[in-house]
Amino acid sequence: MKKWALVTGATAGIGESFTRLLAAQEYNLVLVARDEARLHERAQGLKDKFGAESIVIVADLATEAGCAKVEEFIKANEIEVLINNAGFGINKAFTMSDLAKEEEVLKVLVRTPMRLMHVVLPGMKERNSGTVINVSSVASFIAGGAYSASKAYLTVLSESLHTELSATKIKVSALCPGFTRTEFHQRGRMKMAGLPEFMWLNSDRLVAQSWKDAQSGKAVSIPGWQYKLLVGFISLVPRPLVRRVGMNLRVKQR
Repeated sequence: MKKWALVTGATAGIGESFTRLLAAQEYNLVLVARDEARLHERAQGLKDKFGAESIVIVADLATEAGCAKVEEFIKANEIEVLINNAGFGINKAFTMSDLAKEEEVLKVLVRTPMRLMHVVLPGMKERNSGTVINVSSVASFIAGGAYSASKAYLTVLSESLHTELSATKIKVSALCPGFTRTEFHQRGRMKMAGLPEFMWLNSDRLVAQSWKDAQSGKAVSIPGWQYKLLVGFISLVPRPLVRRVGMNLRVKQR
């Protein structure tokens, strides 16, 4: 019998790539996003190509009702894989942004993945099996506004849980990609034309690397030589310089 994997933000980009990887790994899928039509289209595509069954959950994870809806599903069902992928950024400095939008970032990037992990992990511990991948960002290593701060929370919590569960067979990993060709930047109205081609990552390739790293027990996955170098550089340079660089890159990362 196939096991079930739940993916938030499942209709595009990194989330969509995860749905195909997991279907190819013979998981059935629970697809979570706001766009019902695209969810059903994704479900049909997974059925046609991989024979995977899908359950569609239409939910806005910025809302209490949307988050609770997914929580209740997890409580009532056995989820073997959780991919916390849903996210977005704001193309404005913190002091110029709308407070309601800043709160939405916090709810989608911090509150929802924290709560979904909190409800899924007891069942994983009882079975002594499961995988949680939190889609964070290389922005979590810099200082670039609320988005960066939210991703730092996700990376650090993933590392903490990786250590907490090290005596079990549960895998917890943070995926920290850099600039990736998805709808993320268009939705955030971010101008990316000046970014060199070599800085762009392919969603399918980074997801494959993330899955491999998670299964091999890595707490943090940083796909791409360019971003491994960047994170290594960040760890060595004075923090004031990191802060300046972070503000220049603010809201562009994913």
